[in-house]
Amino acid sequence: MHRILKSVFALGALAVLAVPAAAEPAAKPTVVLVHGAFADASSWNEVVARLEKDGYPVVAVANPLRGVKSDGDYVGRIVAGIKTPVVLVGHSYGGSVISEAAVETKNVEALVYVAAFAPEKGESAADLSGKFPGSTLAPTLAEPVALANGGKDLYIRQDRFHDQFAADVPAKAAKLMAATQRPITEAALTEGAPGAAWQTIPSWFIYGDADKNIPAKALGWMAERAHSRETVVVKGASHVVMVSHPDKVAKIIEDAASAK
Repeated sequence: MHRILKSVFALGALAVLAVPAAAEPAAKPTVVLVHGAFADASSWNEVVARLEKDGYPVVAVANPLRGVKSDGDYVGRIVAGIKTPVVLVGHSYGGSVISEAAVETKNVEALVYVAAFAPEKGESAADLSGKFPGSTLAPTLAEPVALANGGKDLYIRQDRFHDQFAADVPAKAAKLMAATQRPITEAALTEGAPGAAWQTIPSWFIYGDADKNIPAKALGWMAERAHSRETVVVKGASHVVMVSHPDKVAKIIEDAASAK
């Protein structure tokens, strides 16, 4: 009897060993968010909250806003130090930055353009915003701030910020955004793009059809040129679609993160 029980226990142990272990869920990619001109990293706050709730590691970079090449190098170094695959997301001028940053990095799997420029090599933000009629940014800019190197810093006038930049954001929030906006150098907006990573890395686009900084027609044209995997046009959304519609922006980022 003792021998029979011993044999049964041995067979049971073998059966347990034969059952394959449950597969570990694949680690989610890190989402790196790059803000654009006249904004800061806090413009991603509501998007970050949604991504983290869904289990995504997130880094919201403080974009220097000094120049496409130097900003792209800075973001590229941050991305290169991340040990997971990366979904790289840019808003507005930040699109030019991610297009450069991803050229030399090996771990960027997707690019997401949020009301953002996707320039070809040699194209500037100024070139693209003026390619089609509709941008009303220029008349809303404040007197440029002279820099020690002879350059200029640009701001949007605070009394024009709400209507120009964030028309679909509550007035109180837009007023705070206007006061905390970060300037961009004039040279950054006129600098030709040194790289165009969207030519080799899959891209996704989302923007509002009421964008007053970059005409919706220009954004759609860039998305089509980049062979966007998914393009979402948010009806009535302003230039800061990630602030006014964080659910939609988080969703397209997650679509990019889960794409095969």
